Amino acid sequence: MSDTASSPAIPDLVETDSPDFRAILSCVFGVQAPESRTYLLLLDSPDSTVAELADELDRDRSNVNRSLTALLEKGLVERRRRLLDPGGYVYEYTAVPLPEAKGMLHEALDEWVERVHERIDEFGRD
Repeated sequence: MSDTASSPAIPDLVETDSPDFRAILSCVFGVQAPESRTYLLLLDSPDSTVAELADELDRDRSNVNRSLTALLEKGLVERRRRLLDPGGYVYEYTAVPLPEAKGMLHEALDEWVERVHERIDEFGRD
């Protein structure tokens, strides 16, 4: 999946026998492919800085910052400030553990399915 690809739609996932985890992550949480890539990289590289992620992902720092902001809003990453010896600080990012992210995915998907069932049941009522 390229960085410019949009999030997969529900029909794309439903019609696929074995959807890719990144596609599920993108679809359920409404994040784009770059955010999914960033989350997966952080699973293997906890406590990474924006500069480190930008190098690893071969992306501009501002784009990585946007991805991290989206992931923070979704609760998929955590940020902590590390003080530097000469003064100042740098933010380090860590992905929430995969079991926790899976639980969040299950919960979000279950809530969506429940809303769809309610809409189906309401359809045609006067």
